Amino acid sequence: MRSLHESTRAATTGVTFDQMLEKIRYEGAYPTRERAESVTKAVLSGLGRQLTGDERVDLAAHLPSAAAHILTTEIPDPHPLTGWEFVKDLAARTGGTPATTRWDTGAVLATVGQLAGPGLLDRILAQLPTGYALLFGRAELIQAA
Repeated sequence: MRSLHESTRAATTGVTFDQMLEKIRYEGAYPTRERAESVTKAVLSGLGRQLTGDERVDLAAHLPSAAAHILTTEIPDPHPLTGWEFVKDLAARTGGTPATTRWDTGAVLATVGQLAGPGLLDRILAQLPTGYALLFGRAELIQAA
């Protein structure tokens, strides 16, 4: 079995897991590849607990195989969390602070959103509760009542 450190199948977008980690390392200003990988695993696992249906399957198809495996190994939570609850839950699971976990989440999800592309990202954001758009690097647009 290949380790996650090895370059694995490229996503439909042509990006390998190694390339994805390097982008996240750069975006998050992480000192090591290992730190970027640790953050990526935690955030993708968390996202895997939130996404269901076609959006989950389609996102996995856009990610390198190692990243897709991390995402799809998690069982979706029947009660999805808001964006802020997602960050707080992830902080509790990883032992981080909400501020550093918010940074980590943004570094990973911005890259994931780029790999997904705008159409799929729109569908993902439509499925998730409020607060995720900012985590993916987009403005959170709310219709007036």
